[in-house]
Amino acid sequence: MSDLVLDHLVYAGPDLEEAVERVAELTGVTPVRGGRHVGFGTANYLADLGAGAYLEVVGPDPDQPEHIGPRPFGIDELTAPALITWAARVDGIDEAIAEARERGYDPGEASEMSRATDDGELLTWRLTGAGGLDGLAPFLIDWGSTPHPTTRGLPSIPLLMVTGVHPEAAAVESAVRALGMDMLVRRDTKPGLVAVLTNSAGKQVALS
Repeated sequence: MSDLVLDHLVYAGPDLEEAVERVAELTGVTPVRGGRHVGFGTANYLADLGAGAYLEVVGPDPDQPEHIGPRPFGIDELTAPALITWAARVDGIDEAIAEARERGYDPGEASEMSRATDDGELLTWRLTGAGGLDGLAPFLIDWGSTPHPTTRGLPSIPLLMVTGVHPEAAAVESAVRALGMDMLVRRDTKPGLVAVLTNSAGKQVALS
């Protein structure tokens, strides 16, 4: 299997500006606008986490007010911003899906998605569904020939580690292992992800 690595963390909320403000208040760093997911009713802001990974802050796009149907990542059900899932980057997504299935975990089928930047560029990629086991098993993303978001000079919020909590911690760990990755997961009644970041003052802060 091609090496899978952390691509990005997804911090989503019912109000995009509020979610961006939460990150800025916690870290002292304000993510910058990424663009709009046309047809999906969402838009995002981005920050660099280091080591080729980034933070995506995503929420309803005020410029797509007439969106019909559910938005990605269960955004319509959220009552407050939360770290809801993560993505693993792969080169050759169909092969990675097949290998994960052979190892006992099905990450789902890959589909196309795109984002329009404010300067009119259309970025495209392929990805699986929004992450299994309450978002703790990552979804897969293959950027193909599209330049990675971290090549765009994003503001930096260094990531130290990501851990998870879940009622079925062992199931999450085995799913992540089936994808050729590792994550520490401890048992708890309510599922969730916790990212430990370095804020602008050099102190450790937790985003969950």
